[in-house]
Amino acid sequence: MERKNVPRFYSATDEEIKKGKTVDIYYLRTKDVIETKGLGSVRVVCEVSTGGIPHGWNWGVLCGIEEEAHLFKGYPLNVYAMPEGSVFFARDYRGIREPVMVIEGPYVEIAPIETALIGLLCQASGISTAAARIRKAVGNKTLISFGIRRMHPAIAPMIDRAAYIGGFDGVSGVLGAELIGITPTGTMPHPLILIYGDQVKAWKAFDEVAPPEVPRVALVDTLFDEKIESLMAADTLKDRLWAVRLDTPGSRRGDFADIVREVRWELDLRGYKHVKIMVSGGLSEKTIQELASAGVDAFGVGTWVSNAETVDFGMDVVEVEGKPITKRGKMAGRKQVWRCPTCFIDVVFPEKEQPPTCPKCAGKMKPMLKPLVKNGKIVTDLPETMNIRRYVLKQLENLPPDAKSE
Repeated sequence: MERKNVPRFYSATDEEIKKGKTVDIYYLRTKDVIETKGLGSVRVVCEVSTGGIPHGWNWGVLCGIEEEAHLFKGYPLNVYAMPEGSVFFARDYRGIREPVMVIEGPYVEIAPIETALIGLLCQASGISTAAARIRKAVGNKTLISFGIRRMHPAIAPMIDRAAYIGGFDGVSGVLGAELIGITPTGTMPHPLILIYGDQVKAWKAFDEVAPPEVPRVALVDTLFDEKIESLMAADTLKDRLWAVRLDTPGSRRGDFADIVREVRWELDLRGYKHVKIMVSGGLSEKTIQELASAGVDAFGVGTWVSNAETVDFGMDVVEVEGKPITKRGKMAGRKQVWRCPTCFIDVVFPEKEQPPTCPKCAGKMKPMLKPLVKNGKIVTDLPETMNIRRYVLKQLENLPPDAKSE
């Protein structure tokens, strides 16, 4: 029997997040204590930073800033942040933790949304970082996000957006693509082949029904050997066939790179050099690099990106009523992150100090923490998702493979 007054899907609304309904209770209890004891007007400066990036990686890609702007909108707070899509480091050139966001105002105004403000950055940045690493590893090869089926559907658009910002070319999610402003990308699933019981009939039906602008990508691992089905698809659709997709189960893969080489050889031998090879299913950064070298042209990446390990951001008070103070193990006082655009080196200095010069090339450094919200009003233009992606790709071009701030 259906229970009454229980949500059909366990996800929070925009309003519930904004009003602090998704907060950890101890923040609200702290707020009650502070207000009851007459300290509600005490102003603090808080910093959001991380002690490390997943898997010991040297750099990450910041994602979630647009959502942060809307979260803080209407709260009497000042917020400074790195632009969305910025490459960030856990520590600067001298080993000092690097803040990606600074929040200033009464702590009682921060407390109700503290859980949300951390969560919005942690998961999205983990996904965009994983996506960016794959993009940097495979160069210009096509990357499509297939991972939303592995996560709660309420966050499907966030997953697609973060993957796209990290450098992916397309996403499979309908709503995610709509919010990004692109057309969703997808081929065909195994049920289409199985319902027909005949690969050729299924491919022909897809070709007849799908809009002409949809690339013809034939799934070629359902009933026969990948090589045989690839040649069948090429013979069936000929010049209309853009690619064959291998989604071979792990139990049947053997040496997947060798299967790819074999398919490529047989297609080329028969005059189908225009047909690209796409792979999907259980891919990771390591396997993608191996398959790219074997001749794969496009990848449908799912779990490795959508379920990427979160960046462990945390928020710390570093100043109370204008006086530097913080917990053990952290650096007190408000800070600014300075970056050399040439060397990609960061240094963290107290906010009031003069701009430093690059310790490597002695060039001018640029401030990374910029105004986002002033007294509850968004004070910067929030760029289109496509422009954020371009910003990420430009940074990746200049980022050495083992780039790190130290």
